[in-house]
Formats: sequence, structure tokens, C-alpha cells
Amino acid sequence: MATNGAQQTYHPEEVLQAMLTMRGGDSDKKQKAHEYLGGFQKSTGAWTTTITILQSNAEADAKLFAATTLRGKITYDLSTQVPAIEHAAVRTQLLELLKLFAPGPKPIRVQLCVCLAILAIQMTEWKDVLPLVVSSLGNHPGSHACILDFLRVLPEEVTEGRKITLTEDELNARTTELLGDNAPQVVQLLINYAHSSPEAASNPQLLECITSWLREVPVNEIVSSPLLNIVFNALESDSSFQEAAECLSTMVKETREVDDNIDTIQVLLPRILALRPKIQKFVEEEDAESYKSLTKVLADAGISWVVAIARETSHFRPLVDTILECAARDKDRDVIEYTFDFWYELKQYLVLERYIQARMELLDVYSKLVDILLNHLQYPESESGNEGDLFNGDREAEEKFREFRHHMGDTLKDACEVMGVTECLTKVLESITLWMQKYAGMASGANVPLWQKLEAPLFSMRAMGRMVDKDENIVLPQLMPLLVQMPSHEKLRFATIMVLGRYTEWTAAHPDFLSPQFNYIVSSFDTSSKEIVRAAAMAIKYFCTDCKDLLSEQVIQLQQFYDQIIDKLPEISQEEITEGVASVVSVQPKSEIYKLLKLFCEPLVQRLMVKANNATDKEGKLAVADHIQLLTMFVQIVVIVPPVERGEEDPAVKYWQEVFPILAKILESFMDFPPICERVCRCWRLMVISHRGAMAPILPEMANKLATGFATSKQGCFLWVTGAILREFSDDREHVDEAMTEHIYVFFEAQATNVLRYISDLSPQELPDVAEDFYRLALDGLLYYPQKFIPSPVFAPVFEAAISILVLEQREPVSATLHYIRDVLSWGAKYSPSSFEYLSPAVAEQMGSIVKQLLVAQGEMLVKRILAGMMITFPGDCFADASGALLTLFEILPDQTAAWVDQTLRMLPPGTVSPVEVDRLMVKIKGRLNANDTGDVRQIRSIMQDFTNTYRRRYVAPRDGLGQLEGSRFRFTG
Repeated sequence: MATNGAQQTYHPEEVLQAMLTMRGGDSDKKQKAHEYLGGFQKSTGAWTTTITILQSNAEADAKLFAATTLRGKITYDLSTQVPAIEHAAVRTQLLELLKLFAPGPKPIRVQLCVCLAILAIQMTEWKDVLPLVVSSLGNHPGSHACILDFLRVLPEEVTEGRKITLTEDELNARTTELLGDNAPQVVQLLINYAHSSPEAASNPQLLECITSWLREVPVNEIVSSPLLNIVFNALESDSSFQEAAECLSTMVKETREVDDNIDTIQVLLPRILALRPKIQKFVEEEDAESYKSLTKVLADAGISWVVAIARETSHFRPLVDTILECAARDKDRDVIEYTFDFWYELKQYLVLERYIQARMELLDVYSKLVDILLNHLQYPESESGNEGDLFNGDREAEEKFREFRHHMGDTLKDACEVMGVTECLTKVLESITLWMQKYAGMASGANVPLWQKLEAPLFSMRAMGRMVDKDENIVLPQLMPLLVQMPSHEKLRFATIMVLGRYTEWTAAHPDFLSPQFNYIVSSFDTSSKEIVRAAAMAIKYFCTDCKDLLSEQVIQLQQFYDQIIDKLPEISQEEITEGVASVVSVQPKSEIYKLLKLFCEPLVQRLMVKANNATDKEGKLAVADHIQLLTMFVQIVVIVPPVERGEEDPAVKYWQEVFPILAKILESFMDFPPICERVCRCWRLMVISHRGAMAPILPEMANKLATGFATSKQGCFLWVTGAILREFSDDREHVDEAMTEHIYVFFEAQATNVLRYISDLSPQELPDVAEDFYRLALDGLLYYPQKFIPSPVFAPVFEAAISILVLEQREPVSATLHYIRDVLSWGAKYSPSSFEYLSPAVAEQMGSIVKQLLVAQGEMLVKRILAGMMITFPGDCFADASGALLTLFEILPDQTAAWVDQTLRMLPPGTVSPVEVDRLMVKIKGRLNANDTGDVRQIRSIMQDFTNTYRRRYVAPRDGLGQLEGSRFRFTG
């Protein structure tokens, strides 16, 4: 067997002791035991040790660990640690172990079956898999359970075969041999077993086997065989009902291509409909699990045959009614959620013009569904009489109910699309009117009888909000006056506020209803309920956003209300109400903007200065950071549109010029507190993005503060603002003069130099956040100032530093750095980046030449880092960018890149990849390169991804470092 360098010896006794340690409470010892067992699982000695443990008298959990370890060895290490000539011996050993564990325990037996299945996939020379397994195990006690387990896991493991070290072609061929060629024998084997005894016919293992092979055997062959009766008969047995239902669900899912399976569907439909009486039976017996399983079968049949339902509605109507009955009888809300997808899929067809007849025939079904949903939406009645605790202290049940209601809301929307909004809203109106007639006179204060029956239609109205057009003039004019008369019960008031907030677009189109609604919301701030206050703040945001023109005349009163209420609200509500009032300010005449900004923001600025002066602890400083966010919302929302003419003063920017020194002072005072720095920088960044060219008067001082800020604090947030300035004041912007762009580029290069010095002083692991922010900034520099940045003295060091950053394992910095590298590479490729558009061909060619020279110098290290990342250190989300960078390198420097890949792969730690595998890979790569076809070259990307994925799964990560693939430290002398 191949070895991975110097191997530690692992004795069975030590492994068992480490497992015992893992059960203990000493975290340090557990950590060491965890590392020990991790090393053991990757060692070559694990092969014999696991088998020794399995054959010993060790406890069952130790044997299960051994079986799981053996599974991992066969999956990842068979090709590198066991010579091909010894694979047959491994098979023999596994068959012996399966005989030993045939009686159980089942978890160990299943793991060993998985081991044998994975071995069968990789042993391509093993052609008689099924006969050999059956003959080897067939004459031993308990062998049937063993064979059924193997038959069940074989298709699952073949389907997951991409983790096996076979090529795509080899895996496809092996799939055909193991599954396609064996399917008829397996079906017959299962039939014979089912007929061997009554117990066998209802054995859950048999049904699991049929389920597993249904994905491989054409469903019509199963349906036309005796196995169909076996499955339906098993539904009559309590011990096998769950497995039989799962099997039947899989069967109907395999008939989704309705036109190809119409005969099979006609066989299944009447037999499935014959199960309908079981719905009432399970409800009466309170058999929730069987009720769920049956509902899933019916819903899966409905989803699979939904196009047939739309085409032949009368024929399939009984199935729709049966699914509706499942929802209607569900008093405890156990199963209705399993029908939601069916109602959605059916709706998708019924709203099409060609299925208008089906829609008309099923209107009554959706009408009944709405009634059912309105009933299920009701809160439970309190068993203790405590209205404040409807779930008897069970917070999980309460949260589950809230989530469940939102899912039901989605299904209500589906019903709306089928029935029409007016019909659905009419049901809401009827429910509210009925309650008002019966119980309104009995309500006094917060004591409201049967409030649940009133709250449910309010919630449903809120859920339908997105479906209601602002021109609806039939039901809503009747409903809206009722809403503001709701009793002052907390949950009713909350529901009403949420409804009013959802219908603000409608209210904007019907201004007569605005005043009572807005007053109802404002009065809600006087309640003691935090939930109601939060809802009211959110509603104010929507009212001010959608009805901002209607509220313009009340902008002064709005400021007074805002100033009175803002300090009483939680942080999120402060932001929401600020967003709302800023929206109203934003639509005022340009001549009023400066005055109104001063009116609304001056009190905020005063509060900010008081908070800053009093901020001595973390809580006080966080309060300063949160308060800056309120000013930022005015910055972002109150924007002059269209922009002022060049040379004309922007009234919004005029006000922010007055505030800027205060923010700068706060920044200087709290430079050591990142949340405040980030909030100030976010405010400035949005100033630049929102007000663009009008920001020119503030830019020089802002640039100074950004440069000083990064030099002092080394925080990445100062780079965010620099990037925004680069984007908004780039060469191709019409409103920017050449002198300003030159100043801005010099500022960028100075910032880049500061960052490079900082990176040079630290290891990459010490600066992931700065790395991410810097390479997002460098990306902007490359995109907006390529003709200045690429020939500059900092361009090569920035690229070299990027390569050093690729040793990190965090997704964000690696992703940002790879994006930058890919953009740099694109300048050397045939296909130009968008930045070429405004450059002359001569300049663009010069830029490409500089990039190619850089790649010749740095390409080898870049390839080394990218491959090491893809095989060992990169997060999975970064693979696409890494392989894309490699592909571009192959397009620019094909021969050199192939040589660099070859060199890098031969540096991998010994025993992890064989020279033969490297040779095979390089033959494939060179074959694609020599094809002189763009499509073939692009296939190199998938070839490299497959290779690195296989390596990664096999070799997780070395504990003794990356050897020759270790990254080197970046040094900058500029």
C-alpha cells in the first residue's frame, strides 16, 4: 500500500480509548481525541484496524465507527492506498463481515452494505456483482435482510457516484452495468422474495428496496408486475404502512411525464382513490403519522398529474376532492401543509387561458379551500384563560404556528389568482361583518369574545394584499371603514395595522380613506404594546412612502410627531419611521429642501452630539453608531431629481456640508471603535452614490479624512468610500472634469500604497476583512481607471499581494480577490473587458501587453495558489471563480499554464495523488489545447474542477501543512 509520508501507528486499543474519551466532558481531551481519530481515519493502518475492531468484542458504537471509517476508506483511499490486485481481497473481507453482521445490528450492517456497494462501483472488473453477493450471503441466517439492504443502497450509492474516483465515462458505463443491466433480475428477485411468505410480502425492507429501484426500473414495469399488489396490500398493515406509502409516492412521481405514462396513471388512479376512506379512519383513530403519509401520497399524485387534471378535470376531480378532504379534516393542522404545493401547481395551469374550462369547474374547490384556510388561520383558544399566553408557554409551538400561517397565506394568494381577488375579499368582508353582527356589542375594551374569528380574516386580508389592484372599488371601500373600528384588543389592533400598512398603495389611489387610517396608526403609538408600536412604525414607513405626495401639506406636523416619538422607539422602528418621513421630505419643492432637512435633521444632529459626548462605554458608543444611521437615511432618500445644473448649488448637499465637520469630528474621536467608523463611512459612501456630481464641494475634505482614517485605523470601511468616489467620478462620467479625475486617481493610488504597506507588515491570516475591502476597491480602480492603474508602479505589487491573499480560507476575501484576478486576466485575453470601450485600440493593446508580461512573471505562483486552494483550502463558493481564472490563463498562455499545472500537481504531498493520475490529467488537458477549438479549451475548466473535487474529497486537508504548496509572505518596498 502507498504511504503518506511518515505514518503514525494506530492500535485498536488506542482507537477505542479515544472513542471513550469523546464521550467524556473534558473538552481539551475531547479535542485531542478528535484530532487523533481524524488522523486515524486517513491513515493506511485504518484498513486493518477497522476490520480488527469489527471482528472483536467491542461495543456496538465502536463497531459502527469502524464500519463508517471503512466506508470512508473505500470511498476516498482505495485507489491510492490499496493496489488494484488486492481489491478482490477487500471484497472477500467485506462479504465475510456481512455474514457476521447479517443478524444485526442494522446500522452496522447497512454501513457494510454501503462499503460493498462503493467497492462494486470502483471495481470495474467485477462483472457478476448481484449473483456473487446473493450466492455469498444466501445460505446464512438473516441473509435476506442483508441482501435487501445491499439492493437498497446500491442505486443510492451509484447515483452519488461523483465522489468516486472514476471518470465521467467510466461512471456512466458502471452505472449501466450495475443498475440498467441488473434491473430485470432485481425485480424478479424482489417478486420471489415477496411470494416466499406473508411476512416477507409486508416486510418494510422489501418496500424500501422497491422504492430505491423505482428510480432505475421503468415505472410501468413495476406497475404491471405483482409488486404493485404487494405495495397496496402493505398499506393494510400498520407495520409497513409508512414504507408502502413512501413507495407509492415515489411511484407516482415517476409518472410526472403524463403523456408518456398515461396507461400507468389509469391503473394507479382508481387504486389511489380507493384509499380515501382511510382519511376518516386515521382522523378518528388520531393516527397522525399515517394521516401524514396518506396525504403526501395523494398530494404527490396531484402534483405529478396536475397537467392531466387541467386537461381532463371531470375524470381527475375525485382526486382533487380527496386532497381537499385531507385539508378539511385536519383539525390539528398536521397535514394541510403537505397539500400547499399541489394547490400552487394546479393554480399555475388554471390561470392559463387554455385551461379556462378547468378553472371554471374547480372554482368551488378553491372557494372551499379558502374557507378551510380561514378556519385554520385562527389562533387557538387559551386553555388557561390567559390571553397573553395562547400556547401555554410553548414558544416553539407559537413560532411554528406563526410560520405556518405565512405558508397558508401563500396558498390564499394561489386561491386569489384562481377565484379572483374580489371573491376572496368578499369572504373576508362576510367573515368580519358576521362577527360584527354577532359579537361587536359584547366587546368592551380589551375583552373581546371570540376575537380569533375576527383576527383570522384580517390576517388573510393582509396575506392577499399583494394581489389586490389599487383600482379595486367593490369590496375595499366597504372593508376599510370597518378596519378603523376594530376593538382595542392587542392582536386585533396589530393585525389591523399590518393590513393598513399592506394596502397603502390602494389608499394612495383613494385619498378619502387616508386620514382615518393615518390617525388610527398614529394613535397606536400611545399603547403599551411593543409589538403594536413596532407594527405602527412599519406602517408609517409605508404610508409616508406610498402616500408621500398626499402627506406633503402636513410635513411640518409630521416633523413635530417625528421629533416627539423618535426617542421612544426601538432601533429598527426608528429607522423605519425615519425612512418614511424622509420620503415625504424628498418630494417637497427644491426651494424647501434645505430648510426642511435642517428642520428634521438638526434635532438628530443635536442628539448625536450629546450621545457622542456621553459615550464612554460600548453601549453608549453603539448608540452613537445607531443614531448616525438615521442621518444616513435622510442622506440616501432626500435627493434632488433631476440633478441641479452645473455650477448651481444643490440644497441637500448644502446642508450636508454643514453636518460633515460634525461627522468628521465624531469619526476622529472614535477612530478605535469600528462600528462608528463603519456607520460614518457608510453615510459618506451613500452621500457620494446618491448625490454624485453635486458632492464635488465636499470631496477634497472627505478624501483627506479617508486617507487619514485608513492610515490611523487600518479599517476597510475607509476603502468602501474610496471605491464609491472612484465609481462616481471616473474618466467616462460627463459631469467630471479632467483635473478632478486626476486628483481622484492620485488619491486612489495613495490609498493603495498605504494598504500594500499594511499588508506587507502582516501575514494574510491577520487581515481578511481589509483584504476583501481592498480588492473590491482595486476592482473599481481597474474598471474605471485602467489606463492609469495598469501602467502604474502599484499595479504589479497589488497583483502579487492578491496571490498571497489566496492562502486564506474565508469565502469573502478569497472571492473578492479572485474577482480582481479574473478582471486583470481579462485584459490579456482575446475578449476585452467593458473598460476597453472608451479606450483607443493602441492604448488597449498596450494594457494587454503589460498584463501578459505580469502573467509571465507571476503565472507560476498564481497557478500554484489557485490549485492549492481548489484542492485544499478554498471554500466551495470560490471554485467557479478559481477555475474561471485558470481557464483564462490557459487561453492567454496555454503551454506555460499547462507546464505550471503539471509542476504544481507533482508537488502535492506523497501518497495523495499518483504520478499516473497526474499523467492522465495532463494528457486530457493537452488534448483539449491541441484541438484548436474554443469549446475544447473551455472543457479544461470542467476537467480541472473534477480533478480538484476528487482530490479534495479524498484528502480533506493535511495536518502537517501544505508542504511545497505553502504560500509565501508578500513584501512591499514602495
